[in-house]
Amino acid sequence: MSYPKGHRAAIREKIIESARRLFNRHGFDGVSVKQIMSGAGLTHGAFYGYFKGKSDLYTEVLGCFFTDPNWKNRWEGVEVDLAGGDAGTQIVRAYLSRQHVEDVENSCPMVALPVDVRRSGRPVRVAFEEVFKAMVRALESSIDPKGLDNHDRAQAIAALCIGGVVVARALRSEEGADALRSACMAVALQTGDWDMTASGDGGSRVRARGPRATGSRAA
Repeated sequence: MSYPKGHRAAIREKIIESARRLFNRHGFDGVSVKQIMSGAGLTHGAFYGYFKGKSDLYTEVLGCFFTDPNWKNRWEGVEVDLAGGDAGTQIVRAYLSRQHVEDVENSCPMVALPVDVRRSGRPVRVAFEEVFKAMVRALESSIDPKGLDNHDRAQAIAALCIGGVVVARALRSEEGADALRSACMAVALQTGDWDMTASGDGGSRVRARGPRATGSRAA
């Protein structure tokens, strides 16, 4: 039986999307290949025609909109233009948005999977580090080039964004989580010398545009 052009790539992407949702929700050890394939609407046996094993797939799941312009982001109402001059501000507001905190299944993998990464082998660690470095590059590109510590500041901002979401999700009250997000956002924007006057925690769909793989409900 012949399939139309692009069929195999589309099926592979369905498996990756299913795995991303499940890994983000339940962790690497809490998800089986059977569950991944069921989530993709496919049979268990078809998995090995696309991936050697769950670890092989895990490396693919660690992509994000910082490294993959085709990554399907779904943080309702969020949009980030990575090629924009204010990309840093957009990234911070998007990353620390209520939408990103609440949308566990579609999280950036740096928020949901760091514990799994720490227990994994070198290929997974390398994939995770590439996403982090890409986020840092996107942030650094928006910092005044006259600064001498731009890379350090960008790394600190990235860590603040990632850690802020992790802790906000762990808090019991929505009020506490919102207060933490606001505090992290204020410090991150101040660290980048970015606009702190625009506010609002409106609805957040992430659409990352532009070639920089080097970045969405803006709060």
